[in-house]
Amino acid sequence: MPIARDVAIPLREVVLRASRSSGPGGQHANVTASRVEASFDVAASETLTDAQKARLAARCGPVVRAVAQDARSQARNRELALERLRGRLSQALHVRRPRTATRPTKASKQRRAAAKSRRSGIKRDRRRPSAEE
Repeated sequence: MPIARDVAIPLREVVLRASRSSGPGGQHANVTASRVEASFDVAASETLTDAQKARLAARCGPVVRAVAQDARSQARNRELALERLRGRLSQALHVRRPRTATRPTKASKQRRAAAKSRRSGIKRDRRRPSAEE
């Protein structure tokens, strides 16, 4: 199961468990195990590096879980659960690019100063006229 560009987790490391779905559905929901829970044990993974394991454990905990009970069939719920698990793992493994500090341009400084003076002029015009005017 591909997670990121350079990370893929084999499906043997993902534990899938089926159970009865909750909520409405009538007789069908009462007799079929269509709810699927996909769980991934971060510490037991053989494919992830130690840095990736630490990152996942810090962001998602030692076991990452995803549940799906939206669809009527177990097969579709399995796909949904795996897709949700993949999304959680990829989001947790994503390393944000450090922000590069930039300085405001000369034109933006001038625009800001002009806007401030324009606003102060509006406020000045609202005041009660002084005795000397």
